[in-house]
Amino acid sequence: MGPKSLLRYLRCWRGSWGCVALRRVSSGESDIAPAGPPKMVSVVDFSDSGEREGIQTVPQILKSDREWRRHLTYTSFAITRKGGTELPYTGTYWTLHDKGLYRCICCGTALFSADTKFDSGTGWPSFWAPIAEENILTSEDHTLKTPRIAVSCRRCNAHLGHVFTDGPEPTGLRYCLNSASLNFVKSSQKTVV
Repeated sequence: MGPKSLLRYLRCWRGSWGCVALRRVSSGESDIAPAGPPKMVSVVDFSDSGEREGIQTVPQILKSDREWRRHLTYTSFAITRKGGTELPYTGTYWTLHDKGLYRCICCGTALFSADTKFDSGTGWPSFWAPIAEENILTSEDHTLKTPRIAVSCRRCNAHLGHVFTDGPEPTGLRYCLNSASLNFVKSSQKTVV
């Protein structure tokens, strides 16, 4: 097996965001964006104060690994583009309690409101609902022995974290996310959901 196809199953990197545990990392990056025209996706736009501005149909963002790498920090790239996970209690937002929006670090799509954030005791930012179901995707994740549901951004397919069924009311869900996949925009007004 050559160095470009070598897969590492656990790697820890210490940087400005803390530790990142990667399940699988390819040693090579692609210069080629996914083939074909981007598919059209519908997302709900929100102002930075959390006001719903309507549904937009936009092209999904497609970039090569190298293009994403130029746009993101190493940690954000490893998590959002390669499916990595921050170690618990190391991310920037797990203890943040300010009012505002959490947007995708890759494309700026509004994903979660601080109004639905709660302390899950897990060491990751946790929310009981997305700001709009239209703005996220869920998929089965079988990378560990126990199947999980992965959460990603609908607009750019960035890996955000996972959703579990042990959250608080009213949904009973816990969206457990990586800080490095998010960009927090503080609001001076109460966030409207």
